Amino acid sequence: MKNLCYLLLLISSVTFAQEIDFNKRPHLETKATYTMEVAPDKITLGITLSETDSKGKVSLETLENKLQNVLRKNDIDIKTQLVLDDVSSDYQKYLLKKTDVEKEKTYQLILHDAVTTGAVLKDLEAEGIANIRLLKTEYEKEEELKITLRGKAVAKAKKQAEAMVGALDQKLGKAIYISDTSVNIGYYRTNYATNSVQLNENTNAPDVNFESIEVQASVTVYFELE
Repeated sequence: MKNLCYLLLLISSVTFAQEIDFNKRPHLETKATYTMEVAPDKITLGITLSETDSKGKVSLETLENKLQNVLRKNDIDIKTQLVLDDVSSDYQKYLLKKTDVEKEKTYQLILHDAVTTGAVLKDLEAEGIANIRLLKTEYEKEEELKITLRGKAVAKAKKQAEAMVGALDQKLGKAIYISDTSVNIGYYRTNYATNSVQLNENTNAPDVNFESIEVQASVTVYFELE
């Protein structure tokens, strides 16, 4: 136990000494952020099918068939892009008032571009399915893009440092410390999107636009001064 305590104390002392030596080295600290906007390529819609919407005139099964027909028409893979989210029936109302049970189902539909989304929305509206909401928009290769942006941010930091050191007639040495200081905000888009979906009723072509997704990387770099 004593040996373990001594080892931990030694490690702490060495680490502290290294920090002191590092801080005494002449260096320049610079921060840089590189940002890129991309179009979302994963669009998640929430679709609710309810017999209530048609006042019981159209069964849930009929609504499901209409939904599937629209998706097939637009070359949507139902097995992979349509997910059942919730099923409910108003049994309490049935028990209290002895009325017909009104059933409801909620789906999540995943699409990959604005054009297809617009076409699907327009066809669903024509079939009387209008209880649709935009849940979220994402960029599927976001993590890969961040790696690229980190490299661009480091290059930007170096360029900034060279400009500052050049004004002092000094030379910039090698990088002695690099830190990724990016902060994930909002969705880092896993939360719900706030932009709305709108159809242009004045034309036959669907007109759907989504806000671009902003992806950024921030770094802090210490360069040695020669």
